[in-house]
Amino acid sequence: MKVVFLDRDGVINEERGDYTWRISDFEFVDGLWDALTVMQDNGFKFIVITNQGGIAKGLYSHKDVKEVHEFMSKEFERNNIHLLDVFYSPYHDIKGKSLSRKPDSLMLEKAIALYGIDTSESFMIGDSERDIIASEKVGVKGVLVSPNQNLLEIIRKIIR
Repeated sequence: MKVVFLDRDGVINEERGDYTWRISDFEFVDGLWDALTVMQDNGFKFIVITNQGGIAKGLYSHKDVKEVHEFMSKEFERNNIHLLDVFYSPYHDIKGKSLSRKPDSLMLEKAIALYGIDTSESFMIGDSERDIIASEKVGVKGVLVSPNQNLLEIIRKIIR
């Protein structure tokens, strides 16, 4: 199985510069559905890998994150994109270290083991160097995107 691991904030939804833990603040990135459709049509499945350190900081709860992820998953389904799973790390370095928090790779390792993912055929798309570092630790090619880049153009380059 080949997978595109997706960071959440800044890749799936607009990066606000603040924690996104309310559905009302969750705005999908322009061109996301077209880009994911191209990848899906080329045999890729999708897994979200996201740090949610606001939980450790006491800014929001697991329940808040799960509600946002349910909303996000329904929108994937509504757009005919199969979202295989969502992994999130509720930790933050100011409250203690965790191997699940990117740039560490435990979330990716769990997904790879659980789904039997072919790391040589998979990608991680992230908007931060920590996403790329985490992916490289497990042998997955990392693709760094910036807010002004066209995700569809980037994905077309990946599948060539």
